[in-house]
Amino acid sequence: MTSTTDQRQVQLLPPDAAALVHLVRENLRLLAELASRYEIDRLLPAIDGPAIRNPADVAAYLDSELSDLAQEQLRVVCLDTKNRVLDTQLVYQGGLNATVIRIADCFRAAVRLGAAAIVLVHNHPSGDPTPSPEDVRLTAEVGRAGDLLGIDLLDHVVVARGGHASLRERGLYAPAHVTSNVTSQ
Repeated sequence: MTSTTDQRQVQLLPPDAAALVHLVRENLRLLAELASRYEIDRLLPAIDGPAIRNPADVAAYLDSELSDLAQEQLRVVCLDTKNRVLDTQLVYQGGLNATVIRIADCFRAAVRLGAAAIVLVHNHPSGDPTPSPEDVRLTAEVGRAGDLLGIDLLDHVVVARGGHASLRERGLYAPAHVTSNVTSQ
């Protein structure tokens, strides 16, 4: 609801500007109503995000978003020192069965957020979560870069309709050193 002073100020504006101000105010009111009705704030990253203890937690966290996508996506889950999710960033979206990744993009959000660790997560549109040789190569490269940056790469989890696979659990990735306490079980 606008005050009498606001209404007088709007009346002093040229007709087009007054209509525009009225329209903007009405849109803001409607957006605020929609945000409160549909609890938009719950979609924002939580200050104390869910804790990630193992690859199954990662899969549960992102499976519903990734497993049925037609295109491959790589996301980076940024974790604090207690392995709580700080944020999840889409790093790349590729074609049906391939993505081209810049290693620097895997750490952009982690550096900005001061993350202690990251987990790579991507989907296989084929439905088979078996890691490819390219997945293993990417994981090793990101792990080496993380060592240089002081940000642990804890794991790389592949999700698909057929389940999930952890490169760490399968022995395809072993962090050089891990200061975080996420297990592979």
